[in-house]
Amino acid sequence: MTLLPQELIRAKRDGAALHPEAIAAFIHGLTAGHVTEGQAAAFAMAVFFRGLSLPERVALTQAMTRSGTVLEWDLPGPVLDKHSTGGVGDAVSLALAPLVAACGGYVPMIAGRGLGHTGGTLDKLDSIPGYATSPDSAAFRSVTRAVGCAIIGQTPDLAPADRRLYAIRDVTGTVESLDLITASILSKKLAAGLGGLVMDVKAGSGAFMAGDDEAGALAESLVTVANGAGLPTRALLTDMDQPLAPVAGNALEVAYAVDYLTGRRRDPRFHAVTVALAAEMLVLGGLCPDAGAAAARIEAALASGRGAERFGRMAAALGGPADLVERPDAHLARAPVIRPVPAPRPGRVTGIATRALGLAVIGLGGGRTRPQDAVDHAVGLTDLAALGARVGPDAPLGLVHARSEAQAERAVAAVQAAYLLGDEAVAARPVILGRVE
Repeated sequence: MTLLPQELIRAKRDGAALHPEAIAAFIHGLTAGHVTEGQAAAFAMAVFFRGLSLPERVALTQAMTRSGTVLEWDLPGPVLDKHSTGGVGDAVSLALAPLVAACGGYVPMIAGRGLGHTGGTLDKLDSIPGYATSPDSAAFRSVTRAVGCAIIGQTPDLAPADRRLYAIRDVTGTVESLDLITASILSKKLAAGLGGLVMDVKAGSGAFMAGDDEAGALAESLVTVANGAGLPTRALLTDMDQPLAPVAGNALEVAYAVDYLTGRRRDPRFHAVTVALAAEMLVLGGLCPDAGAAAARIEAALASGRGAERFGRMAAALGGPADLVERPDAHLARAPVIRPVPAPRPGRVTGIATRALGLAVIGLGGGRTRPQDAVDHAVGLTDLAALGARVGPDAPLGLVHARSEAQAERAVAAVQAAYLLGDEAVAARPVILGRVE
C-alpha cells in the first residue's frame, strides 16, 4: 500500500495504523527529496501526538535503516556501540569509546549533533581543530580497524533519511517522541553493522523523558525493537536530575573528557556511568564473563593511560592534533569572557532545572535554534554546583564562558534561575537507576 505523503500524514493525524509499505514509501520520498521539509515536520508532529504501534515502529526503523548503506565488518574483535538519549554534561561517549577499544572491542560510533537542549557529540568533536566528523566510509573503516574506535557523524550513505528527519525534529518540538527517538537511534546503529549495543536512557529534569516511567518505556522500546531486528541490545537507566559532569559546552566537554582519561579529574557520577556502560559492552561482546570483571578491566585501561592513548590516536587519525591529549589547552577554543555565577543567597543546592542549564548554553551560542545555525564551540558552563553542594559568597553556582559581557550577563541570570537553594542538605539519587535486558 503506497499513499501520497499528504494522505499518509492525514491517516496518522487521524489515528490510523500505517502499513509498512506506506511507511517505506514515505521514507524513500524523504531520502529522494520528493517529501518536503514541511511534510516531514507534519509527519513528525502527527507521530508525536498519535504515536506508533510496535509494528509501525519496527517498520519505520527498518525503512530508515535501508535508506542507505548497511555496513559489514570483518574485524578480529566484537563490533560494539553505546548510545545515550542525551542530557547535560554527558561527554561519556568521548571517554567510553577509547576505553572499550583499549579492552579489545571495536567501536564504530555514529554520533549526532545537538538536539533540543542537549549537546551533541559531533558538535563537541568539531571543536577539535582538523577533526573530520564526516569522513568517507573508507576512512571510517580504516580508523576503526587501526585504532579500535572512530566517532563520526552519519556518512551520506548511512541512514540518510534519519539525518534529514533528525534536523527537522530538533526545531519543530518533536524531539521527545518515543517512536521517533527509537527509529532515529536504531536506524543508525543497525546501519553501522553492530554486533552489540548498550543504551544509556536518561531520566530526570535534564532528560527528554523526564519521568522514570517514560524513560523506562523508551528503554523497553529500544531494547525490544533492536533485539527484534537482530541487534543484541541492553539498556541502563541513568539519572539526569543534575548535569552528569559539572560542565556543559562543546570544547569545554572535550577538555573535560581528556582530563578524565588522563586522570586530572574524575567526578564520581561521570565515572560511575562511564564504567557501567563500558562494562555492559564488554560483557555483551563476550570480552568478559560478567560485569564485575568487565568493570575491573575498564578501570585498568583508565589507570594505565591506554584509554587516553586511544583517544589521542583516534583524534589524530581523523585529522586532529597529534598532541591533543598532552596539550588540550593549546588546541581547544576559549571564550574571552569568564564570569562566576553568584549564589543568590548562602545555602545548599536542593534542586536543579537541568534542562534550563542546557538552554543557557544554547543562549550563549553553544547550540542551535535552526538546523543551519553555526555553533560557538568555546562557550558554555563549568564548575557547576551539584545537588547538595554548599554555595555562597566563596562558592558560586558555576562559571559562565561567553563571547561577550552581555551574553555572560544573560547566562548568569539563567543559571541562577535554574538552581533551587535551601538550608538543609539533600541527597542525590543513585546515578544508575535500573537495567533493561
